[in-house]
Amino acid sequence: MEMTSLAPLALQFGVQLTERTITIGGAAAVAVLVALSGFFSSSEIALFSLPEHKVDAMVASNLPNAGRVRKLKADPHRLLVTILVGNNVVNIAMASISTSVLALHFPPAESVLIATFGITGLVLLFGESAPKSYAVEHTESWARRVARPLQLSEYLMYPLVVLFDFLTRLINRLTGSTGAIETPYVTRTELQQLIEAGEREGVIESEERELLLGVFQFRNRIVKEVMKSRLDVTAIEATATVAEAIDVCIDEGRDRLPVYKGTLDDVVGIVDLPDLVAAQRDGSSTELTDVADPALLVPETKDVDELLMEMREDRLDMAVVVDEFGTTQGIVTLQDIVEEIVGDILEEAERPAIEHLDGRSVRVRGDVNVHELNEAFDVTIPEGESFETVAGFVYDRLGRIPDEGDAVEYGRVRIEVEGMDKTRIRSLLVTKPSAHAPEEPGRSEDASESGDDPPRRT
Repeated sequence: MEMTSLAPLALQFGVQLTERTITIGGAAAVAVLVALSGFFSSSEIALFSLPEHKVDAMVASNLPNAGRVRKLKADPHRLLVTILVGNNVVNIAMASISTSVLALHFPPAESVLIATFGITGLVLLFGESAPKSYAVEHTESWARRVARPLQLSEYLMYPLVVLFDFLTRLINRLTGSTGAIETPYVTRTELQQLIEAGEREGVIESEERELLLGVFQFRNRIVKEVMKSRLDVTAIEATATVAEAIDVCIDEGRDRLPVYKGTLDDVVGIVDLPDLVAAQRDGSSTELTDVADPALLVPETKDVDELLMEMREDRLDMAVVVDEFGTTQGIVTLQDIVEEIVGDILEEAERPAIEHLDGRSVRVRGDVNVHELNEAFDVTIPEGESFETVAGFVYDRLGRIPDEGDAVEYGRVRIEVEGMDKTRIRSLLVTKPSAHAPEEPGRSEDASESGDDPPRRT
């Protein structure tokens, strides 16, 4: 627009229109538009970086403008269109004004070049980089500050916002896109990654990390993975007396015992030591079946979290685990379940399931699951369909009942049988090579580490 065409309008307001006036006015307009560009850019970062649970917390705390933030984020698609329309209108107006003002002082080609590079630099620095950095550091407070101006912007640009919102949704449908801009809250995987990152940054201690991750791993466990196997079960025949049951509890250090008829495959109840003592003191009964509570029988494939809820509702401390044929496979207690979250709760003189001897060796119980050894010792022993424990892995590799001193190797990890109880492996010594150990001739490091080579038996 030429100066002569603006002169009559300027005279009505008592303003003498000169090149200097236009230049100052244009510079002021560009400054305001740069600020608006920064406003829209920082608003986008603040509102879309704000998780839903933080919005709920702000509303619950009754913070100023928290309700407006929730209302804006209730329709993230409309919010994004509002910000983008506002930002583009501002940037286009900025480019047009700056080009017009520069055309008064430079030839057309030069004014276009100066406006292009000059405005690009201004927008990148003051309209994008600096405002977004600020919004990242002050997400919650800035989101509450911009909520009211953003609502006002949506009302002022309502026709454009509605039009582009409709067109965007139409294009999304045509292209098969869901148009989902953000998902509420965080996923389980993201939470686990946050916990891992927290430990790396020193915000979370290693013990806290193990406890928190134990909660996630807990949901992926079945009863078979946490139970005490049949061979470890201390039980008592139903024909025994109350006094005999008390003696077994004291001798074996047990608080409760399964009661069976004939064999352990026919469990008829569970007796607690306090009930046994009370029955003996009162002389009310000498038969175990009169003192025993009904036994909870659960399949070995039952989810541990479901069993925990069931035991809490029924106020039970022990359940009997059976397989698909109804054969007793073991028992599971509340302590076994809790240990899946907090780690082993060792009794007096009880050894840990995985005992670290040095940087290269650990002693493990035979009933330790393979995945637990892999996680604790940073090895990659495979988990097979026919076995779940480290002892099962040794049986599978040897193909026979081992003797003390027998060992198998997988890759460069050596597993030696340390202790046997008749045909059962009690403990094993697992050793991995030193980080500076020389490579075996004819074997690459990748092949040996991956475990693709057939295992060697000694």
